[in-house]
Amino acid sequence: MTKQNMKRKLILSAAAALLLTSACTPTISQRGNKLEDYQLQGVVAGVHTRTDVLRILGSPTTQAPFDENIWYYIGQETEKRGILDPEVTDERIVVVAFNDEGVVEQIEEVDSDRINIPLARSKTATHGNDLTVMQQLLGNLGRFNPQTSSGDLGSSSGDNR
Repeated sequence: MTKQNMKRKLILSAAAALLLTSACTPTISQRGNKLEDYQLQGVVAGVHTRTDVLRILGSPTTQAPFDENIWYYIGQETEKRGILDPEVTDERIVVVAFNDEGVVEQIEEVDSDRINIPLARSKTATHGNDLTVMQQLLGNLGRFNPQTSSGDLGSSSGDNR
């Protein structure tokens, strides 16, 4: 083996190792509206209105289904490594309640001790035959009507049966 071949192999090995380690770098994603402390300090109960809250905190993630006076700001940060499922690394849920006049009544941070529920990886059983790929490909061989030919497809005789 020549020195040039060894040098080439070393460079290729280093490039491959670099590519493999870059695949292990976590991808961090932020979802929702994750509020910061300085934003929450800008909203004062009894002083600010809905318009003020929209200006300071932005649009809520959701509203309570049966009470339009309760807004939820939900934000989370997830980290994904390679092909593994994403993992929640930080989460913040803030509830802003308004009175009937639209003035902030209460700002509360919800404790986000979550229970991780694993995704079910099972498959739903379906009725019928379990066909292999070959059975599906070859299943229709011999199942054609020999009386029709490709020449009859576009006939203009008006005889449509």
